[in-house]
Amino acid sequence: MILTNEGTVALLAVGIKPVGAVQSWIGDPWYDHIKADMQDVTTVGDELQPNIELIASLKPDLIIGNKVRQEKIYEQLKQIAPTVFAEDLAGDWKINFKLYMEAVNKKEEGEKAMADFDKRVADVKAKLGSIAETKVSVARFSASQVRIYQKQTFSGVLLNQLGFARPASQDKDSFIEVMSKETIPQMDGDVLFYFVTEAAGKTDASKVVEDWMKDFLFKNLNVSKNNKVVQVDEAIWNSAGGYKAANLLLDEIVAYFDVK
Repeated sequence: MILTNEGTVALLAVGIKPVGAVQSWIGDPWYDHIKADMQDVTTVGDELQPNIELIASLKPDLIIGNKVRQEKIYEQLKQIAPTVFAEDLAGDWKINFKLYMEAVNKKEEGEKAMADFDKRVADVKAKLGSIAETKVSVARFSASQVRIYQKQTFSGVLLNQLGFARPASQDKDSFIEVMSKETIPQMDGDVLFYFVTEAAGKTDASKVVEDWMKDFLFKNLNVSKNNKVVQVDEAIWNSAGGYKAANLLLDEIVAYFDVK
């Protein structure tokens, strides 16, 4: 039984299909990039509100969760089955990946998967050359707020490993910064990758994107003038996390920068 999105992908990376899992943040109920592997898996709510009764009814042998998400229900979960919690949901998913592999006795397979990924990152980094000098800006639009993403985010960790430059506003060992229209200049860079977090059936966030991009300060950004504002998949760049999304994110970076 797995109670985080990144944990689900970690298990799939070593061929384990959970009996139950929390639904993906995007998709019905799974992200497109995992749905083929998740057929017949029972959804048990989302990360913020797992269904304890449903979890119990599935009689899991092990429950894996996260302290940030489910600390309040740890005692209840522990009564259902042995429960292992990761401490954090930081951008560096590798820390939790290692813990999950130990919990399911797949340490060797996990180390191989990690070595394969690290080799890919090293290979791409070696080929980047001067491309790595590109200042990469990352932003998120939702109905409630607009953010820039710094080094300790999912995409930020990988960009840092590849050696990409970041704008000064994002070249920080922190997570995010909430923006206002007055701070739009901090979104500038050589390229701006942005993703949109949209609630199901809503278009509120899309309207926020439209409104901000019409703003004089946004139109005045170098990325706007140079037509380097690029929308990317929110699931891959942000919410999914974990092993497969990291590989897909690497694919997207390679494709965008045409790394041979």
